[in-house]
Amino acid sequence: MTTAQHLDTIDLLRSRAFPAEPGPSDVGSQGPGFHVAELNGQFGDDGADGYEDGDGDAAADQRAQEHGALLNVLERRWGEPDIFSLASTRLRVERDEEVPDPWRRLSEQMEWLHLWRIEDRWIAVGLTRFQLLAVVTETEPP
Repeated sequence: MTTAQHLDTIDLLRSRAFPAEPGPSDVGSQGPGFHVAELNGQFGDDGADGYEDGDGDAAADQRAQEHGALLNVLERRWGEPDIFSLASTRLRVERDEEVPDPWRRLSEQMEWLHLWRIEDRWIAVGLTRFQLLAVVTETEPP
């Protein structure tokens, strides 16, 4: 996907109502108070990214480039993001403390993300080992 397509997806999610129940969506997953978009496509539950041996490095480089390009455009649009570490959130999850989604799931997938507060929603962009994710949520970060 292109940066323009990623922006279109984020804008779509910003305008979309949140569902009452968690489940899949046309771009990833959703639940009460959040949407998560898998901007570079869905991968299998086993973590395989569909690339053989050395091709995985090329795919990771491509995701990193897409991530950087998207961040540049979003920074021009909304200003400097907060860099939000998910380390303390992950510790809370490990201690079986209550952490709402999408933050619980994000803490299991990545170390940190870029975060903006736009109107009444939080917009986050992060990079996992296999995916470029965008999150739109009304749930405050923990």
